[in-house]
Amino acid sequence: MQPDNSQPLFTTPIRVRWSECDRQGIAFNGAYLEYLEIAQAEYFRNLGYSIYELAETGFFDTVVVHTDLSFLSPVRVDEVLELHCSITKLKTTSMYFRVNIYNQTGEHTTIINAVYVGYDQTTGTKKNIPEDIRTLIESFERDGTIIPVIELCNLRKYIT
Repeated sequence: MQPDNSQPLFTTPIRVRWSECDRQGIAFNGAYLEYLEIAQAEYFRNLGYSIYELAETGFFDTVVVHTDLSFLSPVRVDEVLELHCSITKLKTTSMYFRVNIYNQTGEHTTIINAVYVGYDQTTGTKKNIPEDIRTLIESFERDGTIIPVIELCNLRKYIT
């Protein structure tokens, strides 16, 4: 896993929409959890699968158990932001996801740290992160290598 201060290997752009802002055109705090959701979905889409489709299979799903947001400067309506995403730590049942947000001038505006825990929808309890998911993440975070899903025996059974 990369150290917390290293440059992430995945970024995705978003545009601040009016519906995410207050009357002054500044994104309100609740919008940042939506940015986190976008970051997570796009991170895993980059690795070769949809978190939403995979969750429906029961093979792998997560829930957010902790978030920490640091607001460094405001973002405003219609600004294009870059979400710099990385998984900084993997444990048996949990993963630590970090999103650094930069505005279009390159200013660091926000830090989001989140902890996701593997979740079993049937029992409502935590679940280990599957080895194929762990392998995929570790490979990507180590050097940017994306292992084709077809090479991950258990995961490929659940990907359409």
